[in-house]
Parts: sequence; structure tokens; C-alpha cells
Amino acid sequence: MRSNREKVKRKLKGVLGYFRSTGKQKVFCVGRNKTGTTSLKKAMEDLGYIVGDQRTGELLIRDWGRRDFRRIAAYCKTGQFFQDTPFSFPYTFQAMDMYFPGSKFILTIRDAESWHKSMIDFHRLDEVHGDKALSLEKLKEATYCYKGYAYDTKVLVYDLPGDDPYHKETLIDHFNFHNRMVKDYFRNRPDDLLVIDVSEKKAYRKLCDFLEVPCQSDEFPWENKTNR
Repeated sequence: MRSNREKVKRKLKGVLGYFRSTGKQKVFCVGRNKTGTTSLKKAMEDLGYIVGDQRTGELLIRDWGRRDFRRIAAYCKTGQFFQDTPFSFPYTFQAMDMYFPGSKFILTIRDAESWHKSMIDFHRLDEVHGDKALSLEKLKEATYCYKGYAYDTKVLVYDLPGDDPYHKETLIDHFNFHNRMVKDYFRNRPDDLLVIDVSEKKAYRKLCDFLEVPCQSDEFPWENKTNR
């Protein structure tokens, strides 16, 4: 019953977002999850941007796995700003650039080693995946989004060499590959891409300058920081 209510709520949010965002510029955060994307989302909300429903985007992971961006593009008509899955993975930003000319893109970055550790720490929290994050087989039982979603995400995104869903070399190589791809794609279009570390001083001001909006603060609102 609760699941049905949530689906109806997301649908209504999407319809409202469609009418509110029609004709407005899209902004895509294409940085990987755990690079300050939730803090950026909060900042964009504070700046008055219409933020897409994150769960709706996450549920399109299989479309991304097939590189079929039609439903992802349709979802992007329900808001102005989008982040995390599937926008944090390779190839989505190229497709959205084609579907929505004139959009802005933000690549959130951090040190690759700390990113990898932060992801493991977060996913192993009891309220996230807990001990199910210890292997791919166990991730099939994790219930975030739907049972097996965490497993689907890992095998669709990474070519893992074994049963370790957080194989360090594989994940870090993929992290660096994605960041290089984004930077290279926009290297002749500097006005369309902002590369930002949200933990740095004046990062928020860089964001506001990039979006050409008044700056309301000196620092980002810090959200979703993993505590152990």
C-alpha cells in the first residue's frame, strides 16, 4: 500500500515538475555518487531550481545499462536539475547534451582513494546495505529501491573480476575514466562545464558564477556525509 502511495506521489511530482520546468534550462550534475552530489542538490534547491525526483532516475538503471536514453530524457522533462544515478555514469551526459541543447553540466570531484573509501563506508551502514555489501551474491538480497537493485547497479556499471562489489582497482579506474571522459568531451566548451570540489573554499561562489545567479552563501550546505 505504501509503495503504491509513493508511486502516485512521484508521478504527481513529475507532472508538476513538468509544467514548472518547461522552457527552463537544464543543469546536470555528472559527478559520481559520493562526490558531494547531495550537497549540490541542496544548494540547487536553495537557489530555486526544480530538482528531479531521485528515485525515479535510479529506477532507470536498466535503461542506462542498455544505453537506451529515451525514458531518461523523458524523465528529465520533469525538472531542471538532476544528479546521481544514472547521470553519474558514463554516456548519460553525452545523450542529455544531445536531447537538451544549451544545458549546463557540473562535474563534482574528489580524491579517488577517499571516494572509494567513502562509498564502502556508506554502503556498509546498517541502514543502507549493511553486511550485504560484502559480496555480489549478498547484494542480491539488498532492498534499496527494489530487491537486487544494488546488485544490478554493480554488474551493469562495472566489469568486476570476481565477487567483490567494491574491487578497488576496477572502481577507481572507472571513476578516473568517467572524469577524464567528461573533461575531454567539454574541453572546447568551457562555458558549459563546471568542475568543482564542493569541500573547497569559494566552491559555492564558483557555482553561482557558473549559473549566473546571485551568491547567497560562502560555503555549500553539507549533506549526506558518512559518519562511522
